[in-house]
Amino acid sequence: MFQPTIVVVGNGMVGYKFCEKLIAKSSHFNIIVFGEESLMAYDRVHLSEYFNGKSANDLSLSTASWYTDNGIKLHLNDPVQEINRSEKTVHSLKGLTIQYDYLVLATGSSAFVPDIPGVEKEGVFVYRTIDDLDLIKAYAANAKVGAVMGGGLLGLEAAKALIDLGIQETHVIEFAPRLMPRQIDSAGSGMLLSKLKSLGLNIHLNKSTSAFVGEHKIEALRFNDDTSLNIDMMVISAGIRPRDELAKLAGLHTGTRGGIIVNERMQTSDECIFAIGECALYEGMIYGLVAPGYEMADIVASYLTGGEKGFYGYDMSTKLKLIGVDVASFGDAFITEPDCRTIVFEDTHKGVYKRINISNDGKYLLGGILIGDADAYNMLLQTVNNKITLPPNPEDLILGSRGGEASEGAGVMNLPDEALICSCEAVSKSTICSAVNDGACNIDGIKKCTKAGTGCGGCVPLVKDLIAGTMKANGQYVKNVICEHFEYSRQELFDLVKINKVKNYDLVLDHFGKGDGCEVCKPAVASILSSLWNDVIVKQDTIQDSNDRYLANIQKGGTYSVVPRIPGGEITPDKLITIGQVAKKYGLYTKITGGQRIDMFGAHVNDLPEIWEELIDAGFESGHAYGKALRTVKSCVGSTWCRFGLHDSVSFAIEIEERYKGIRAPHKIKGGVSGCIRECAEAQSKDFGIIATEKGWNLYVCGNGGSKPQHAQLLATDVDNATCIKYIDRFLMFYIKTADPLTRTATWLNKMEGGMSYLKNVVINDSLGIAEKLDEEMQQLVDTYHCEWKEVVENPNLRKRFAHFVNAPEEKDPSVKFEAMREQVKAQW
Repeated sequence: MFQPTIVVVGNGMVGYKFCEKLIAKSSHFNIIVFGEESLMAYDRVHLSEYFNGKSANDLSLSTASWYTDNGIKLHLNDPVQEINRSEKTVHSLKGLTIQYDYLVLATGSSAFVPDIPGVEKEGVFVYRTIDDLDLIKAYAANAKVGAVMGGGLLGLEAAKALIDLGIQETHVIEFAPRLMPRQIDSAGSGMLLSKLKSLGLNIHLNKSTSAFVGEHKIEALRFNDDTSLNIDMMVISAGIRPRDELAKLAGLHTGTRGGIIVNERMQTSDECIFAIGECALYEGMIYGLVAPGYEMADIVASYLTGGEKGFYGYDMSTKLKLIGVDVASFGDAFITEPDCRTIVFEDTHKGVYKRINISNDGKYLLGGILIGDADAYNMLLQTVNNKITLPPNPEDLILGSRGGEASEGAGVMNLPDEALICSCEAVSKSTICSAVNDGACNIDGIKKCTKAGTGCGGCVPLVKDLIAGTMKANGQYVKNVICEHFEYSRQELFDLVKINKVKNYDLVLDHFGKGDGCEVCKPAVASILSSLWNDVIVKQDTIQDSNDRYLANIQKGGTYSVVPRIPGGEITPDKLITIGQVAKKYGLYTKITGGQRIDMFGAHVNDLPEIWEELIDAGFESGHAYGKALRTVKSCVGSTWCRFGLHDSVSFAIEIEERYKGIRAPHKIKGGVSGCIRECAEAQSKDFGIIATEKGWNLYVCGNGGSKPQHAQLLATDVDNATCIKYIDRFLMFYIKTADPLTRTATWLNKMEGGMSYLKNVVINDSLGIAEKLDEEMQQLVDTYHCEWKEVVENPNLRKRFAHFVNAPEEKDPSVKFEAMREQVKAQW
């Protein structure tokens, strides 16, 4: 049987997706792929994760065996050099000549490099491929100041890469008057600018670079306004150019500003040659996202197998996380009045900007922009795409309903069946729901049978909601299982481990799990064991957090921090002297933290036991800065010294910190005690916070700072010391027993049905009849407290673990280097 030969030029994400789509539709093709890089197709969307520990294999979309098993001939590191349209052949760099019946150009794009004097100098890079990242990584090891040209999406991704590589000072140079001008408006850009500056980025807008200055390597940038900036390295990320040079040589029609012109079938001016992805120009537009590239791949595969699917433009809505900041735009983001009505919410304190554009009759959502908080993005996008009628108060879409009930018709289950949930793979709501009905009851199962969520990953929260909603509609019990190795939620496994008195990971796996475990369930089980039995963490088979391994937070440069507990921030002169002596002896950098204690940085791993031996002799204990445990209970000076103080907040803070020190939980816990309503201890931003009143104490719970701050909520008013502690006991124990892994108390409460009213009933009114049990369990944890570092210091076998070289325990890590900074030292990285 005749098998047409299809040659694919380009083995990037879109080229790979075309192969995948085609073999899913038919096996009657002979497929040959040419790739320019030496690596197989990999995930460029998450390229920045290469600097966070992911390898090229982790980013790879497939394996060599996948190509072989599907009969695809793959030629890597062998770009096509010429297309002979009359003979229907391609010629590669390595001398191969292949005849084709159909040719698919998936050549993608290249980084736009402006013609600036000095651009060829050493230390100037582009940010496009894994090879580029390897070069950047190697050069950054000896650089302190880096700059990125381009304040768009790729430029900010490159800036994050420099930060992840430990560049001390990172600059972003943008020619336009605002960041990300194609995705967000001026107000949103201003909010993003403020957030990025607060994270340490230096942003330069309206800057035009005139020259890269330096002898052989780059040393500075010169701008058109006669200013300059001294730098050690430069990453250019100023946009992309479609790779159309091969098409031009072959005489295919291309756009005046680049790109291979295609019709709705993705055919070029030669009906046997197709172009897909960032090299394709459809009606004057290059689509620079992966989702439209995947759609183009599906259209060509459909056409070649007799389908009638066409390309008529694509929604460019997108949600991103840039250096920890949520950024999203959807629908018609830039439409303005009088063509629409605009609702804007702006919170400069939290760095949140939300804008939605609605039709003048108030019926439909047209588009919008989200900065700092994009949790609502998926549902807002669905509301636009499916023309869902807006609620009477459309501001609820970005502010949340203030009436206590969800808007009628809201929610993922009310979307139409044809709603496109995963745009990357073109997966609809009905397809996902059908897969759930057929037995795919978790995200991994949905990914395997529908591929939803395997592209950019932005749809995963919506997919999870659909799974839960479909199962609930079918009357099935929706289980929030830990992972594939345990068919239990954390709460269920907690109870099973307790009832059966299991005390190590292997036994938990043997009794209640399957397989060998993974990096999800190991720390979760370690958390359960720690919270139940309060054993020394380093004696466990596995650990709750990677920092638990050495009872210290690992820092840049391979050094560790030393953080003794200082309850309530109160410390004697003798203990201060000890900290100074220890820091001097071991060359540690010292800093007073926001949690009212003194941290010491720069310790070698084999020095840790000696350092802690001296600190313990002076009366210090572990501060648990490395663990998912109580960190600090911050206090003001209270009535002891302050003329406004109503009660002795320091003594109460010390009593509370001494009570809960060392108690392990699903996440870290922080507390605060303020002696009056002036709130100097910031108690309302803590997991539990106590504020003095004329009659006693007000107790607040479930607050946190961080990237998404949340005020604590009032649990009890005007209680005495004993009652306050009793309620904290119950609150913390209820949290420890019921929260999901790595969930802060604020998130735990947000997900709790009934919210604060329910929590009050459990803690204060004992609505579940478990108050006495919670009291007993907390007291058991309090009574079994031990200082983990004291245990290590006094145990020779445990001390042996703290060595960089097992066969030379006295030798320190030779790669650790220090440099002077403000009369102290910091680690080089």
